[in-house]
Amino acid sequence: MVAVAFDQVLVPLDGSEESLDAAEYAVAIAEQYGAAVHALYLLEESVVRSMESGDLPGDAVAEDTTEFMDAVERLAADRVVSMGHSTARAFVPTQLTHHPGSVILDTAEAIGADFLVVPREPLSSNPDEVLGKAAEYVLQYAGQPVLSV
Repeated sequence: MVAVAFDQVLVPLDGSEESLDAAEYAVAIAEQYGAAVHALYLLEESVVRSMESGDLPGDAVAEDTTEFMDAVERLAADRVVSMGHSTARAFVPTQLTHHPGSVILDTAEAIGADFLVVPREPLSSNPDEVLGKAAEYVLQYAGQPVLSV
């Protein structure tokens, strides 16, 4: 029997309750397998456009992101799990191939993630919810095992 081992679990986040739930699963899986967690915060299209137009200051976005990431890090605080994180734009208006799903898979490749935990598409139909747009793409094209929660 071959033992399953994971070293790096990637969980994409967008600040939603669904993504916080996914982070809980990622931490539990990482703890079970002695892996590290990398939390990738994806900035929504509306946020990116507002920042580019100057309607939304980058400091406000950074503060919101930091608050959410602090909540994610608290999930791992009482466990023996290493936590890293980064932020990325889910959309770049000048690059049509820059899709939230491709950003997740590119990040997985860059950090050597061997397991992904992706929030399922939320029940709301808000077009700005980044992870809803990415979940199906990641499930379809990931080379790593994916848990959709």
